[in-house]
Amino acid sequence: MAERGAVLEGLRAYRMIAGMWVRSGMTYRVSFVVTLFGNLVMTGMDFVGILLMFSQVDELAGWSLPEVAFLYAASVTSFGLAHLAAGSMQQLGSRIRDGSFDVLLVRPVPVLAQVGGDRFSLRRLGRLAQGGAVLGWALVAADIDWTVSKVLLVPLMVVSGAAIFVAVFVAGAAFQIYAQDAAEVQNAFTYGGTTMLQYPPAVFGKDLVRGVTFVLPLAFVNWVPAAHVLGRPYPLALPGWVAFASPLVAAGCCALAGLAWRTGLRSYRSVGS
Repeated sequence: MAERGAVLEGLRAYRMIAGMWVRSGMTYRVSFVVTLFGNLVMTGMDFVGILLMFSQVDELAGWSLPEVAFLYAASVTSFGLAHLAAGSMQQLGSRIRDGSFDVLLVRPVPVLAQVGGDRFSLRRLGRLAQGGAVLGWALVAADIDWTVSKVLLVPLMVVSGAAIFVAVFVAGAAFQIYAQDAAEVQNAFTYGGTTMLQYPPAVFGKDLVRGVTFVLPLAFVNWVPAAHVLGRPYPLALPGWVAFASPLVAAGCCALAGLAWRTGLRSYRSVGS
């Protein structure tokens, strides 16, 4: 019961902090709209690159444009949700270096909620909206033999993928407690991870595919469940039931990320030590 109360307290604190930043960001509405539109256009350039590539080829590793668009959209939408909720965690290193992280430690509010809600920005909705639009098109354009399990798997895949990316954000923030200047390392697994997942697994070497399946299980964001939805071979010839394992993988990633965060927080000795 105590742990549940701590979680609820953290969520309440996160909501209040995020709400404060939303009200601040909406003070200048024209600036917000322009920034949101610019963010949407910038994130959409990745998909423009895919469209340009398919203007020269009919398939990529045997995958059609709608199928690659489905991979792209699932990855971007999941990452967009995670980035909206926890994107501020990549700035933890700068807080540690300038000493402002110490201020968070003395407040009677869960530190993780403060770090996650810090500088919460609705302009990140641009990435989410763009990914959602492409996902809607891909679901219509791709040749999918729809079943009940596939219909249910699509939203489950997106939500589980977002949870996996949130876990990566939290684990990266925990690593920054030790390294202090490791934002780019974290970005390699977040921004780099979502970019990699936009393309079929057959494009990459088997060792890399094994690494993002069994070590850092980003493959469960879209590669594995998308194989079931699209009727494609599973990466590494995995059994069919793993397509529905994304929620379990996400829960495990979040548990490990939480452990890493608590361990890092206990080892923190302030900038003055």
